[in-house]
Amino acid sequence: MNIVLLDPRQTESELWSISAKRQIEHLTTHVDIQVGDTLKVGIREGKRYLTEIVSIDETCVQLKPLQQEIVPAKHPVTLIVAMPRPKVLRRLIMDAVTLGVEKIILLHSCRVDKSYWQTPFLQQVDQYVTLGLEQAGDTIAPKIELYKRFKPFVEDILSGLITADCPAFVAHPYAEQPMPYALQHPCTIVIGPEGGFIPYEVDLLIKNGCQAVSLGNRILRTETAISYVLGRLFSAS
Repeated sequence: MNIVLLDPRQTESELWSISAKRQIEHLTTHVDIQVGDTLKVGIREGKRYLTEIVSIDETCVQLKPLQQEIVPAKHPVTLIVAMPRPKVLRRLIMDAVTLGVEKIILLHSCRVDKSYWQTPFLQQVDQYVTLGLEQAGDTIAPKIELYKRFKPFVEDILSGLITADCPAFVAHPYAEQPMPYALQHPCTIVIGPEGGFIPYEVDLLIKNGCQAVSLGNRILRTETAISYVLGRLFSAS
């Protein structure tokens, strides 16, 4: 936890308060906070501050804001990823948020088991977003959208996101064109499921404006591919 995220209601008085058990346990056990220490705090969907700890007890840590700090900028990217296995979903969301993705879209595809959409992890996505923001020192959550029908999404939604100034790249291990790097403009990235998109899906994506690009001759796990692609595309950011 590199920043403590607070609900705006926790900052309405002169002294701000941390009351979440998870946050207090982390700060007292792992950070060993003391009265007088400074602490980085963010207001959810708002600004970020350096604060001073005024008091500590088992149920509340009180803070005094000292000065405003800069919130890390997002990467101008929409990440579209085939719905992963439930256990991967948590890591994927956390990592994408930490890396600064502006928008995340979870999409169904042929090789996505329909049971994945019933996972209780989907109801916990906001928790994973919070953990990712705290890791990155960010306060602004990315937009997250879910689409359970591949063809209507590609034809009706995705095609409208693609412009000359905002291209879309689908990572495909058998494409001849390499993934670009160090972009200076927004883009959309499409990542398939563990088994990859089927040929029909790749063809439909290309037909509707996506560029099929290769990440090399190694087949990567979904969460590995996302980190690699973001690092490559925005290496100069």
